[in-house]
Amino acid sequence: MGRVTERRKVIRIRDGAISTRPDTLVAEEPMEIRLNGKPIAITMRTPGDDFALAAGFLVSEGVLAERRDLQNIVYCAGATGGGASRSSGAESGGGSNTYNVVDVRTAPDVVLPDITLERNVYTTSSCGLCGKASLDAVRTTARWPIDDGDDAPPVRLTPELLASLPDRLRASQRVFDRTGGLHAAALFTEEGELIDIREDVGRHNAVDKLVGRALQNGDLPLSRVILLVSGRASFELAQKAVMAGIPVLAAVSAPSSLAVDLAAESGLTLVGFLRGANMNVYAGEDRIALQAAASQG
Repeated sequence: MGRVTERRKVIRIRDGAISTRPDTLVAEEPMEIRLNGKPIAITMRTPGDDFALAAGFLVSEGVLAERRDLQNIVYCAGATGGGASRSSGAESGGGSNTYNVVDVRTAPDVVLPDITLERNVYTTSSCGLCGKASLDAVRTTARWPIDDGDDAPPVRLTPELLASLPDRLRASQRVFDRTGGLHAAALFTEEGELIDIREDVGRHNAVDKLVGRALQNGDLPLSRVILLVSGRASFELAQKAVMAGIPVLAAVSAPSSLAVDLAAESGLTLVGFLRGANMNVYAGEDRIALQAAASQG
């Protein structure tokens, strides 16, 4: 997984008693993403799944949509002081990742959108354009419609199933147990089965890692799945869900107004404040069995 955690000395005060001990912290390092050799973004991330992170970021930017769009991904040689570059369509497991510059090479026939090439982005908790321009940008670049898949009944989720997901997410957060300092994003089937989970200091990075893995595996669009994020649902996270074709986004905290606008416009089901048996449904309520919940209330 790379340098996921690091050790630092901490002075600990408990009930007036003072002690010195090592503490495990989540690692955070910058990663520069290049597209065909041109720098386009820098993100602060937890090392590991870097190729998936870069691929997922470019899905949300409208550059990649299918596995065939991706030629390869490389760590740039000498990015952190020497060493040959490593190349792969999918990052190899194990070992220590010491590189912080990733170059994504697209297939020759991929048409690159101007919006990605004309800006240099430093990504933190969120990024993008503002207001209506953001909504228009997603609408014009989204490759996958938000639907429930062909030749299948509509996705129908019970509040009880949604309420069970945060505990399943938390139970799978291995690095959080050691550090207490990571966000998580997970994909679930409509039956509540965990498909994949990723952790990162940035919730947007965790989602990119999920989407990037799906792209590398040829699984886009991610129809008939639920994306659950720890924390709030920003516009950027709703954007990433829409660009990956995900029909349901749930968050344990609040959504932003622009996230709700995007969800309503795109057909995304957006659930916030998912805590215990309580939740708010902000858009796409047709996928939630609300009548069953009302009859039990």
